[in-house]
Amino acid sequence: MKQTLSQASYSTFSLEIEPGETRYRSVDDIISYFRHRIEEHRTARFIAEFDHYAHTRALPEGQIGEEILAAKLLIFCFGISLPDPAMLAVRPRTIGVAQTRKGFLITFLEAPMPVANAAMEDWAKGLCDPINPGMPPD
Repeated sequence: MKQTLSQASYSTFSLEIEPGETRYRSVDDIISYFRHRIEEHRTARFIAEFDHYAHTRALPEGQIGEEILAAKLLIFCFGISLPDPAMLAVRPRTIGVAQTRKGFLITFLEAPMPVANAAMEDWAKGLCDPINPGMPPD
């Protein structure tokens, strides 16, 4: 096995949402919203949902920040191109959803494809529309 240091650096996108800024009331509501957006996207494919909070809490050595009340990840892939097999190391995409004492924090790593970043950013900003008529919380 060889270790490679990539020259690429990717930034992290984050969006803090106070409870009054969204109609979604829980991490599960927001996960459902994102899953719906992924499933309706032409090239995106939903892969899995991971409850990071429950996983870490179940570990004897698990540690969770005091302000974190819930934390889940959505795992999915846009899969528009696969030019090099080494690209699998940085795929698939994830969106993190955490509930804190202050509200919600949405995070994701910058994707190398602008179209993926634009979609994820658009989806995240859609959470801040308190009426968002097309996306009822489940």
